[in-house]
This record gives sequence, structure tokens and C-alpha cells, in this order.
Amino acid sequence: MSESANILLVDDNPKYLKDALPFYGYNVDTAQNGVQALNMLEKTPEKYDLVLLDVMMPEMNGWETLKFIRKNKDTKYIPVIMITAVNEEQKMITGLKTGADDYIVKPFILPNLLARMEAILRRVSWQKETKQPIELSLKSKTAIRPLTSREKEVLALAAEGANNKEIAEKLVLREVTVKSHLNNIFKKLNVTNRTQAVLLAMQTNLIK
Repeated sequence: MSESANILLVDDNPKYLKDALPFYGYNVDTAQNGVQALNMLEKTPEKYDLVLLDVMMPEMNGWETLKFIRKNKDTKYIPVIMITAVNEEQKMITGLKTGADDYIVKPFILPNLLARMEAILRRVSWQKETKQPIELSLKSKTAIRPLTSREKEVLALAAEGANNKEIAEKLVLREVTVKSHLNNIFKKLNVTNRTQAVLLAMQTNLIK
């Protein structure tokens, strides 16, 4: 599958991945910024199987570029992996809600990125074969236990990007109570972190 996959690498410093990825069978085109990438996608939206999108770029950053990709009917379903040096969970959640398929945080090791690319391309391949929606496959297959109304409120605010302190202020709780609610949520949803909890909740319509 990766042998014929066409990748659009959007990065103002693309040399490392531009040189490395072809050794693993990928065809790579590059764009130096979001504006250039959107122009390339507009001309040949059907060409690319996956977009690797850096967050920090001149002219148009990765977040804005992602929004435009998802708004365009011809490009809205192209898988996008965000490449970011900012390891902030709240921004990751916001990006996932905007439409990112995955993240990788700099500095990263190439096998990690390759594994993520392969996983997404497999899901796309399965979708084409079965015509089923793409969903994140979480590790646990244990049944999900129902959340309390308060836990749903906490999770909904987390999905909006609120941190623990902000959630505590909005719900008039102590911060330690918010942490306790989140831990209970993780256990009930069989996940290990906030990002996974939000993704699963959106997939199962626990939150809108």
C-alpha cells in the first residue's frame, strides 16, 4: 500500500522527510506553506493519499490550513497528520475536532511516523473496500460504562479545550475534583488520556 501512496508534505523545512520517505516507497510532493499546499490540493485533490502538515509555518499555519482542507468538499476526506513541536494536549484536542487524523510531536523518530502513516492508509483502504466511515480504533474492546451527568459535563468542557482549572471554575468545583472526575471517565471509557476520551465520546455520541 505505501509503495504507491502519494504524500503531500507541507513544511517550510521539508528536506529530512522529503529525502527519507521515498526510501520507504512513498511518492512525495512538497509545499512550503499552507497557501501553496491549498493551491496544489485544489488543482489535483484526487492525487494525494495523505497530507503531512506542519503546524508552525509562514503565511498560513497548519491549523488554518487544516480548516480550509476540511471545508473544501474535494479535500475534506484526505487524511491529515499534524506535525508539531508543541506537545499540548488541549491544542491536540482542538485540532482533532477540526479534523486532524493524528499527531506526531517533534522531535520524533522516523519509524514512529511511518507506523502512523501506515495505520491511517490502512484505515483509508478499508473504508474504500467496505464503504464504512473511518473511526479511530482504540485499544480496549471492553464495554463502556455509562457516565454520570457531571462526568459528561466535565468531558464536554474538555472537548472544548478547557483545562482542569477552567473546568473547575465553570462547574464551581475544586480542581482536584475535576481530576477525580477525569480519572473516573478514563476508567469507564477504557482509555488512558483526555484526547482518547474526547475522541471516543464524539464517536459514540456521548458529547456533541
